[in-house]
Amino acid sequence: MSRIGKKPVELPSGVSASVSGQTIEVKGPKGTQSFTATDDVTLTVEENAISVEPRGKSKRARQQWGMSRTVVANLVHGVQNTFKKELEIQGVGYRAQLAGKVLKLNLGLSHDVDFEIPDGITITCPKPTEIIIEGHDNQQVGQVAANIRDWRRPEPYKGKGIRYKGEYIFQKEGKKK
Repeated sequence: MSRIGKKPVELPSGVSASVSGQTIEVKGPKGTQSFTATDDVTLTVEENAISVEPRGKSKRARQQWGMSRTVVANLVHGVQNTFKKELEIQGVGYRAQLAGKVLKLNLGLSHDVDFEIPDGITITCPKPTEIIIEGHDNQQVGQVAANIRDWRRPEPYKGKGIRYKGEYIFQKEGKKK
């Protein structure tokens, strides 16, 4: 039994949901989001809660049960609040700056990296070494953060690169003399 899947998703005030077939649409003060579940689960909306139930006892149905419930919970949170990821840049001369809808990154490469900001995502740079990514879709926020981080992952000897805020990088020892 899925411990996550058993819990119904509570709908806060100002948020409404409707189900048509396998698609659920959640409306709130910040917009509308929808999700299409697989045929392995059943979505139902009661008074102020959304419940997800598996169809059958197969392994795939149990896997989709917990995952679908988590995605629905993220939709409900996303139409009311924003999701946020913070990145830190470490390294001499490494920095980021915004220029309209483009994030310019200086990462020690022979050229500057121009990262196009997708629709639905807001990026701010309070400091040249800090990037804050916000949006209403949890998956999209995480994917944008991962794409930015891929330009210069933290290396294990000096720790230079782009890392998530609070991420611990295991430091290796250099050559012995």
